[in-house]
Amino acid sequence: MKGAVDPCTQYSCGEDAGGNEAASLLHACRARASLYTPKEVEFLRSVGPLVHGGGLSRAQMEWLKKLAEREPLDFDKINQGALAVLPALCQRWLPTGGLRGKEWVSVNPTRADGAAGSFAINTVTGKWADFATGDKGGDPISLAAYLFHNNDQGAAARDLKRMLGQ
Repeated sequence: MKGAVDPCTQYSCGEDAGGNEAASLLHACRARASLYTPKEVEFLRSVGPLVHGGGLSRAQMEWLKKLAEREPLDFDKINQGALAVLPALCQRWLPTGGLRGKEWVSVNPTRADGAAGSFAINTVTGKWADFATGDKGGDPISLAAYLFHNNDQGAAARDLKRMLGQ
């Protein structure tokens, strides 16, 4: 999440982790704020005051571990991998559509769309648009975010990475 407030800076007591596993994990998140969703940043903010006091529940500790272990996403690599198989992804995601030249043309499943024609994906470049609404994007990650993740590109990138076996 670009421009995110660093949850550790905002809520850390400034102490050294000193063998406290939770504090070490929270500090590991410091340089990774861009990897987290708004919900995850809020979680990190909420546990900050509890970390040095040892007041985390087992579930909070497990979530903190998962966040600290999250690997950065290489959006370019994921998009390139998805572009290589974009016609197959379009067939899977938009099964009512079909290829017209280089474009996959389909109904838009995010709205009441009666006929294919206004929603198209260029299977070579990854650019896509719904010409009826003005919604558009420039790559497979933005398409997946639009279709399945309420425009959360981080979540879409993680799903595509997993789907592509990267």
